[in-house]
Amino acid sequence: MEQHPPGRVNAEDLGAVISAVITGSRLLVAITARSLSAAQDRVTLPQLRMLVVLSAHGETKLVTMADLLDVNSSTAMRMADRLVSAGLIVRQVNPHNRRESLMRLTPEGRRLVDEVTARRREEIAAIVSRMTPEQCQALISAMNAFNEAGGEPPATLRYPLGWPDQ
Repeated sequence: MEQHPPGRVNAEDLGAVISAVITGSRLLVAITARSLSAAQDRVTLPQLRMLVVLSAHGETKLVTMADLLDVNSSTAMRMADRLVSAGLIVRQVNPHNRRESLMRLTPEGRRLVDEVTARRREEIAAIVSRMTPEQCQALISAMNAFNEAGGEPPATLRYPLGWPDQ
């Protein structure tokens, strides 16, 4: 039997884990794409991500949003411009620092995020309902460990950063 340092996965097991995660991420992306039909071609996937971040964080500075999305400020500004034009967010000058922009969801933006999230929840629920209770417990443990290792905040927020209800 192959020996490996404690707390480290061996190369064969690592390959199996990576393969399983890639397959699972492909499924989650497909679910996300299907749930976007609620957006009726109003937003792109990156724009939806911005809406989701705003729903989780509330009013957010443009520079903070860029950091959260891991994009440069000009990219975040262009995304925000499109979402303002679509009536999904409001952007205004920060009254405490006029060099900063603050963004927040409009009621229509909140409705869109809620609708997309509801569709995603329904589809994930249908998949999970086909699993045994033991598989569900193993999935909870594995996803919690994966999310923690990746620095993803717990799903105690209304819409966890990344994608709602992952």
